Amino acid sequence: MNEQRKKRLGSEEAGAVGGEVQSGLILGGEAVSKNMQCRIARFCQNIALELEILQLREELARHERLELAMRKLNENLSEIDSEDFWLRLTQISAELMRAERSSLLLFDEKSNTFTVKAAIGNNADIIKKEKENPGKRVARQVLENGESLVAADIDKLGLQAAPLEWKYKSKSFISCPLTIGTRKIGVLNLTDKTDGGIYSEYDLEFLNAIAPQLAVLIDRAALKDKAGEFEQLSVTDAVTGLLNRRYLEERIAEEIKRSNRHGFPMSFIMIDVDNFKAYNDSFSHPEGDRALKLIAHCLKDTLRGADVAARYGGEEFSILLPQTTFEEAKIIAERIREKIESTKFPNRQVTVSIGVSSYSRLICSAKKIIAAADKALYKAKRHGRNNVQVYENINTVKV
Repeated sequence: MNEQRKKRLGSEEAGAVGGEVQSGLILGGEAVSKNMQCRIARFCQNIALELEILQLREELARHERLELAMRKLNENLSEIDSEDFWLRLTQISAELMRAERSSLLLFDEKSNTFTVKAAIGNNADIIKKEKENPGKRVARQVLENGESLVAADIDKLGLQAAPLEWKYKSKSFISCPLTIGTRKIGVLNLTDKTDGGIYSEYDLEFLNAIAPQLAVLIDRAALKDKAGEFEQLSVTDAVTGLLNRRYLEERIAEEIKRSNRHGFPMSFIMIDVDNFKAYNDSFSHPEGDRALKLIAHCLKDTLRGADVAARYGGEEFSILLPQTTFEEAKIIAERIREKIESTKFPNRQVTVSIGVSSYSRLICSAKKIIAAADKALYKAKRHGRNNVQVYENINTVKV
């Protein structure tokens, strides 16, 4: 096909919406008459809008599925301390991914080994009892590469076949690495799709969207399992028992990446205890620590399971709110302020000033969202303390 004809096809025989070519119709063989070209052009123009509507509907369906998934995760997080946490999380993940079988492997960076924490579906007990280097077939490769793997047919990937006694129905699977920053948390495997179909790039995109949230939940539960060990101490504040700034900043970076990629909302809260120096000076530093512990308890009581509360330093606390809009964040912040104000402290009433910021096209890095919340916090302090202020002038965030 010569260049002149290619150009003509691009302009006259393609479906365009708003000047953007959405699809094209290519004809070969005998020359097409001018009359036929005009008819084809009209046909393409007529179906262009229909194609765009179908595409928008598909994108909307994907977004709704993701929203439903995040809502379902949040609804099921209230029992994170329950004994069956690992099994429940695996079941929820499998349900969201429409998989009959799933396994969750936890990675220990010290020993460089996997442990099967949970497995569901046919012959799950056999997989859970796997002791000889679990994860050697797929999980190790996926975690080392740091990228999810989706396969329509495992035989075509040249990977070692699963043991026959595992009796998989399908050769299609997804294996997803779970990480926080540079730390490797584990791998989630899913197979035997409930409708008998194969896993696709669409399924992979969906799983990658919820994977950071799963990683946080798994990491929290793993830290609880290792209570008293250095791993927990390195990311936990000794006074309040909350996560520390180091851990929080890793999580913010992960959530920012997810919002940049999928357009998810996210918000961030900075909290400062009002007149805390005077509290310490009047009642002693041990009493100040008691007050900080009570504030931490208020945060735990108020927040949802997916939220990440941390002691940012001194008398400052911060909260990462995944999948949370600007309006929702303001409501949560006010709820926190009221909870602390109404709590009975040992020596006198304690109040907090709160600043709120949210992800946007311009506030799209960890430094910017923290800086924005910090500006809002100091606005709250200038307005007499014990109030919530939001950062709205996004054009002035400078880092």
